[in-house]
Amino acid sequence: MDLPVMPPVAPMLAKAVSQIPPDQHYEPKWDGFRAIVFRDGDEVEITSRTTKPITRYFPEVVAACLHELPPRCVVDGEIVVPSADATGLDFEALLQRIHPADSRVRMLARQTPAMLVVFDLLALGDDDLMPRPFGERRARLQEAVAGIGPGVYLTRATSDLDEARRWFEVFEGAGLDGIVAKRTDLAYQPDKRVMTKIKHERTADCVVAGYRVHKGTDDAVGSLLLGLYADDGTLASVGVTSAFPMARRKELFAELAPLVTDALDHPWTAAAQAAGTRTPQEAAGSRWNAGKDLAFVPLRPERVVEVRYDHMEGPRFRHTTQLVRWRPDREPASCTYAQLEHPVRFDLADVLG
Repeated sequence: MDLPVMPPVAPMLAKAVSQIPPDQHYEPKWDGFRAIVFRDGDEVEITSRTTKPITRYFPEVVAACLHELPPRCVVDGEIVVPSADATGLDFEALLQRIHPADSRVRMLARQTPAMLVVFDLLALGDDDLMPRPFGERRARLQEAVAGIGPGVYLTRATSDLDEARRWFEVFEGAGLDGIVAKRTDLAYQPDKRVMTKIKHERTADCVVAGYRVHKGTDDAVGSLLLGLYADDGTLASVGVTSAFPMARRKELFAELAPLVTDALDHPWTAAAQAAGTRTPQEAAGSRWNAGKDLAFVPLRPERVVEVRYDHMEGPRFRHTTQLVRWRPDREPASCTYAQLEHPVRFDLADVLG
């Protein structure tokens, strides 16, 4: 492969802001795996946000790139997996695609095929476009890539602030998580936060059901494990919150000591038994890393904390939450899924447009 822009190339990044800025170029913020795709004839290489090669995990995306991208190009985009009913995105299914077994990778490529949504053009033919302004790169991208599928799509875009605000509200119902704003004069700046992103922010009251000990010391809290009560009364593991100064981590370790309980008395024990796992730790386990040490200290579910989150992915918070405040005024039993805001469903096909 001999392109003017060669891997590894880190993608250009966005910093979070609270409001959609005026007078910019706006795109939906796709919720998937960021990907830089290099194509030179019959060769395709895909690298991740951290510049690691991920080509082998997405053979169907490679095939689509060979069919739908120009013969020599480098594009920036997002790999996403549509839900089973094709009305939204399924990040859980996307996570499952990162698997060491080639046979499973190919099976999942058939069962839960991914697609590439492109939004920037870094090179075309022998031209390195990264120094060029984004407005020019976008125009070249629209000319070079049809972007109408079935495997490669050109992201929707607008310069109308009111339209961007509408997208921010309605596209969440298809599994997207906000808006990205870009200045049209921006050169492509790898690994620099020069774009802006606007994401949904919400709060929820959650039960503190346990904690993990800090990796650096055995007398401090690393992260709090959060729970919400389902309709059947079971306490579901929904995520964690973990951003504390070290002094506060040690204070929490002492404060929570009276609530430490035997694992056999913990609500997640029943969930573990029902799931066929050995311990409640496994029932509340990490969906991100199957080899991760999931041991935690179980607590009686008596304390409530308010956390800030952006959106849900199935029954769990999509990202690590931010602690807002403790809620001694709330009863743990009142911490249910019913309090959460549910976006109105919006068809993915209308986002792809």
